[in-house]
Amino acid sequence: MVQTVRIEAVAREHAGKGAARATRRSGLVPGVVYGAKQEATLVSLDPRDVMKELTKGGWQSHLYEVAVKDGPTERTIMRDVQFDPVTDRPIHVDFQRVAPGARIRVRVPVTFLHEDTSPGIKAGGVLNVVRREVEVMAEIDKVPDSFQIDLAAAKVGESLRWSAIKDNFGARPVIVGRDFVVATVAAPTTDESLTPVVAAPVADPKAKGKGGKAAPAKAAPAAAAKPAAPAKKK
Repeated sequence: MVQTVRIEAVAREHAGKGAARATRRSGLVPGVVYGAKQEATLVSLDPRDVMKELTKGGWQSHLYEVAVKDGPTERTIMRDVQFDPVTDRPIHVDFQRVAPGARIRVRVPVTFLHEDTSPGIKAGGVLNVVRREVEVMAEIDKVPDSFQIDLAAAKVGESLRWSAIKDNFGARPVIVGRDFVVATVAAPTTDESLTPVVAAPVADPKAKGKGGKAAPAKAAPAAAAKPAAPAKKK
């Protein structure tokens, strides 16, 4: 089920780009906690705590308790992270407050079981993942770490759809009205361009050999060398 991670924060007093730049110059990452019809709370975070969560993966399906120093502990999800285009480090984090029992829109990663024993893959098929994550509406306390699809019986050419997920934990996909494809087991491909092509000899249709059969084509005779011009008398 959904993981709950505690992350420490310090309240910020001022909003705006200038205040955010000042926070980053001090070695912290600016952030904001919003939602649930409450006033937004400006916070500063330790960049090591942020990077730790980002490198773990699946952070968009985790529940975060943002513990503000000398302030409240907010129950949130990490909704968005902005990165520096040069250093690729986080420069701003958005947290959205959630209430118990509320449904939230999250992306849940998909994992595949028994890939090594799948008859389709053992026969040379290739697992083609169409959706590595599925966006769903789920209760905050029931968001899974991942959806699982079992490949134990998957054959070449088979499509694994939303209905193939072992347990959706009551989540409803954002895509409605169809059993959409999550992955397929594609047939192995061959590269025909690597097959050498041998040209057949071309026979002269006018020439006939013994028995009336067309004789094989002959190479054109080499052009005769022209005689050298006589030397002029002095």
